[in-house]
Amino acid sequence: MALPQPPAAPSCFRHPGREAWRACTRCQRVACNDCLVQASIGSQCVECLKQAKPAVATRVKDGLARRPALVSYVLIGINAVVFLLTSADDARTVVNRSSSLLYDLALVEPFVRDEPYRLLTSGFIHFGLIHLLFNMFALYNLGPAMESMIGRTKFLLVYLASLFAGALGAVVLTRTFGAATGGASGAVFGMFGAYAMAMWKQGINPLQTQIGGVLMFNLVYTFLRPNISIGGHLGGLIGGAVCALAIFPWRMRRTDPRLAYAVPIGVIVVSIALSLALVQQLPS
Repeated sequence: MALPQPPAAPSCFRHPGREAWRACTRCQRVACNDCLVQASIGSQCVECLKQAKPAVATRVKDGLARRPALVSYVLIGINAVVFLLTSADDARTVVNRSSSLLYDLALVEPFVRDEPYRLLTSGFIHFGLIHLLFNMFALYNLGPAMESMIGRTKFLLVYLASLFAGALGAVVLTRTFGAATGGASGAVFGMFGAYAMAMWKQGINPLQTQIGGVLMFNLVYTFLRPNISIGGHLGGLIGGAVCALAIFPWRMRRTDPRLAYAVPIGVIVVSIALSLALVQQLPS
């Protein structure tokens, strides 16, 4: 009696002449060992792996999201680069008060009328190495934590809102006509204000925390130390606190997510508008 012929060996769907005894766990097509890649569950063919791969834009977004405190470190880098540029023509780097570029970027009220960019650039200059190190140390400690809580976009908006609110405060409270104001202190105080407001909205007394203690110390230092922009510090503090009102919810209550963007942008616009309106009233 003739025996039945054994079944023909299945062939790889990508290599028809090659025997294959395994199948893709996703599409169930038979494939050879060269066409299968070990996956978390079973093996998948190269085509299924390619289809499951996220789009380039998604991969870039996910890659950036895994980078910690990107905005905070970029801001620190910008402040450091600006300091190096402004101190290039000043041999006294520790003091850095005779740089012409520094005064071209500083907030000098009579010049803001024709050069409104000073409201922004003044937040990135520093009158000496010690001034820079104090502000960058505070930003290094406060920025990454807040950035991880609210995200990069909202963190950048809060930072800029605090910076422009600090510039407005400097315009309002500067007593010396033609005085040059600069530094990231307004934005840093805005971080303090946002932190304190976030704690208060969660039912925590910020004065009983380390953040509150550091904030009170810096406020006292602001009023006791000469040549410090009281208006810049207070303006930034208020600006950051106002932004936090919209970003952080009241305990377990949800807030409109659009306010988290609208309020900081509103603080920026109002601060710029009021600053320009005030400097227009100054004598030439």
